[in-house]
Amino acid sequence: MKSTDVRVWSIRVKPGKRPSYEVRWKVAGHPFSETRKTKALADSFRSKLLRAARDGEEFDTASGLPDSMAERKASLSWYAFALRYLAMKWPHAAPNTRDGINESLTSVTLALLDERPGRPADDLLRKALRGWAFVLPGPDQREPPDEIAHVLHWVGRASRPLGDLTDPVVGRAVLDSLKVKLDGTAAAAETVHRKRRTLVNAMHYAVDLGEFTENPLSAVRWQKPKVAGDVDPRVVANPEQARSLICAVSYVGGYRRARGRRLVGLFAGMYFGGFRPAEAVGLALPDLSLPSAGWGEAVLHRSRPSVGKRWTDSGESHDDRGLKNRPAEEVRRVPIPPQLVAVLRDHVDTFGTAEDGRLFSSEGGGVVSSSTYYRAWQEARLLALPPAAVASPLARRPYDLRHSALSTWLNAGVDPTEVAARAGNSVEVLLGRYAKCLDGRQEVSNRRIEELLREYE
Repeated sequence: MKSTDVRVWSIRVKPGKRPSYEVRWKVAGHPFSETRKTKALADSFRSKLLRAARDGEEFDTASGLPDSMAERKASLSWYAFALRYLAMKWPHAAPNTRDGINESLTSVTLALLDERPGRPADDLLRKALRGWAFVLPGPDQREPPDEIAHVLHWVGRASRPLGDLTDPVVGRAVLDSLKVKLDGTAAAAETVHRKRRTLVNAMHYAVDLGEFTENPLSAVRWQKPKVAGDVDPRVVANPEQARSLICAVSYVGGYRRARGRRLVGLFAGMYFGGFRPAEAVGLALPDLSLPSAGWGEAVLHRSRPSVGKRWTDSGESHDDRGLKNRPAEEVRRVPIPPQLVAVLRDHVDTFGTAEDGRLFSSEGGGVVSSSTYYRAWQEARLLALPPAAVASPLARRPYDLRHSALSTWLNAGVDPTEVAARAGNSVEVLLGRYAKCLDGRQEVSNRRIEELLREYE
């Protein structure tokens, strides 16, 4: 039924840890209410109701909304909403975050497609969504191939309404879809958590837009996979193993081509300095103090993560940004031991630097890609480790050298606050992640307790 008998009441504050604002109104004597997170949003919604009432619009007695708002709400598809969400998030997101948003939106979009005639093949759907729909500039600003344009047109028509997510069955099915990668294989727990964070953030944006009064997924009972937050002690190399691995890198690719020799200092920085790989890649000579004897210092302020051209504003494969989870202008001073100072001095003497002062570069002078140093590391493991160790998780990834460094410092008795400062972590994260790697600390603690008890015998 429709009615023009509308009375809009004032906004009422609903108390709680996070106060919300309830707009109340009546249509043909029946009360309705909707809640908004902020007073501004509540005022905006109330103004729309008042404007519709003044214009003489008919209100639906079932939903309490004027025709203009009800039609807009019903017509907004998930796909249309996802494009709006992407446009809002993209300009302020880091390249790796953009990649993650793209993957998450693609997964949810595939889960919210109706079975309509002419459905494209799954690989073509993924290609159109990953490469065109959820990238800026989007297909409206570029000219996609006819095949891609056809796929996106079909997706626009087959996408289910955003409002379907209020159905717990639909919401659970969408959340379950996050457990599967786009290639059909099972996703790691950390990947599922990352994709879910994007979906939840998108739902909050939908609430801000007035599409929902609250996150509809909060009503879904769904078991999140558990993520192992601590470091596996099996990946941690001891000092002897780490030295053997770094030495083996120098033998990769032969002496003249120096494919491995160019990277020895890169891996040494991860182990002796605890640098993240992207921080080591961006290391420049002016950021270093390399005395002829004793300890030196690295002033870290730049990282060069490898992310892919489509995700960066510059169109380059590597992003050029500040330190992880830090303001762009923040620096981190890291004392570096004599062993690393000697390796870096030898590297500069042998290979010099890139034009912009970077220590490590490809043979052509470009930024070292993650695939380049990953392949070199795998070859070095084969040279340095016995077969049983090669098959084990020991130092399987270059990043494990950083794990080994931090574990070594903690086991050496360095104060966790100092280790955290050098590593660029919080103390809580540091101790939480490396608790299982503190070999021998239990015995030390046992001796101290025993000594204390003995005093009272």
